[in-house]
Order: sequence, then C-alpha cells, then structure tokens
Amino acid sequence: MSSNTNLSFIAGIGTDIIRTDRIKGVFERHQERFVKRILGNEEQQVFWRRYGRDKNRGMLYLATRFAAKEAFSKAIGLGMRQPMSWSRMQTLNAPSGKPQVRLSEPLRSWYEGRFGEAHISLTDESNIVMAFVVVEALNS
Repeated sequence: MSSNTNLSFIAGIGTDIIRTDRIKGVFERHQERFVKRILGNEEQQVFWRRYGRDKNRGMLYLATRFAAKEAFSKAIGLGMRQPMSWSRMQTLNAPSGKPQVRLSEPLRSWYEGRFGEAHISLTDESNIVMAFVVVEALNS
C-alpha cells in the first residue's frame, strides 16, 4: 500500500430513491412551473431537449435531477433550507458523461466555506431513479 498525503475525508453522504411515476404525476399537473422550480437554467435546457426527443427520457432526467438535489441536501445537512434551494444545485454532465455538481449563489459561497469536492452518482431504471452523493471535508 502506498502512502497518500492528499487524503480526503468524508464530511457527508446523501442518497435518494424516487419512483418516476411520482415525478411524472407532478409534471403532468404543473408542467413548466414544476421544471422551473426544480431545475437550474442549464438543467432546464437539457430537460426540454430530451423531453422533446423522447418524453420518457425527459422524465428520467427530471427524476434523476430531483433525486440528486435531495441527496445533495442530505449530504450537506441542510435539507431544503436556505441557502439550499432546488435550482441552486445543478447536476450537469462533463464531456466524458460523468455527472458533476454545479452550485450557484448564495449556496456556492456557503458550501465552499464548509466542504471540499462533491461526488455524485445517478442511476435509473424504467420506474425508479437513484442518486448518491459523497461530500468531502475541506483539506486543512
């Protein structure tokens, strides 16, 4: 085993599992208003593109992003309280496809003063999605 001087410690873990029919039901009742409340601007663009091509793919995207926000809020210990809000935390894919957390103000400043990197994993099946988040502690 090699020695690693850049050890990271876990500051928080969060997970969330959602049935996609729950998200679909809310979307069918509130449509654009629901999307704008839950998704950040960049996520909204991806959602509408996917939804336009394939409604099911769009719903899976919306559901995974909802689960990601829930899991992230648990990992940082806030739940959905200020400065956390649905649209201030986005999960966007890097060019490689890896999901990445992107925060906007005032959540970003609050987060950067308390935590290191956030790691997120998303998965979906036909009727269930899941998100898992690990938040690193700040390096001292």
